[in-house]
Amino acid sequence: MSTVLALVLVLLNVAYVSAQGDRPYHFGFKKSKNGQLASIDQEGFKDILQKHEAIFMGDTKRKELYLTFDNGYENGYTVNILDVLKEKGVPAAFFITGHYVKDQPELVKRMTAEGHLIGNHSWSHPDMTQVPDGKMKEELDKVKTAVAELTGQKEMAFVRPPRGIFSDRVLAVSKASGYTNVFWSVAYKDWDTKVQHGSQFAYDQVMAQLHPGAVILLHSVSKDNAEALGRIIDEARKQGYEFKSLDRLETRSY
Repeated sequence: MSTVLALVLVLLNVAYVSAQGDRPYHFGFKKSKNGQLASIDQEGFKDILQKHEAIFMGDTKRKELYLTFDNGYENGYTVNILDVLKEKGVPAAFFITGHYVKDQPELVKRMTAEGHLIGNHSWSHPDMTQVPDGKMKEELDKVKTAVAELTGQKEMAFVRPPRGIFSDRVLAVSKASGYTNVFWSVAYKDWDTKVQHGSQFAYDQVMAQLHPGAVILLHSVSKDNAEALGRIIDEARKQGYEFKSLDRLETRSY
């Protein structure tokens, strides 16, 4: 390939990305330590989240926590998680895929019956930056429709981009479809079911990152999370935190 042709291809790619507003980002953040706030200041996408009013943190002046779970598939622990949430009186948001709706209808119905929010995690869990606008809307509409038919939940206000991969365009399209994109400010590598370290590890990872206004991401496939959840809730409350439903988040902090 000649130097000129290579340059032309690079320029065409840059022009395409610019035109599509589709530079991909993989969500990441600087974790909280010792009660300090998590940060996305160095990640390069803070302005995009602000522009589209996506959620990263809630009110950082209040000791409030927002508990969210990603449910791409069932691994046998969601019943335990729901039992703990019911026992402790804690609301949560569950971001589910099309596979989860089809495979676990009774659990989805239980989530809504017990007052939890169902969020959209797309139908087939694709990298949304690699699909056109129409396909993206279809991915979201299919989940919303299936959940409405199953549970009667007509509204679906929140979405979480699959794999945490997003772009300016992805956030714009989902926002235009009526969704608020939800990211997180507390998380750890909990999704690998082959690498579980025990409930104490999960407890330590989450508690070390707590901060006012935190949005906590946990994956329901983790045995560690299911076993640690009750202790996490109890200790957070001892520290003066209150668990609130995501739809009660009024102040967005970045």
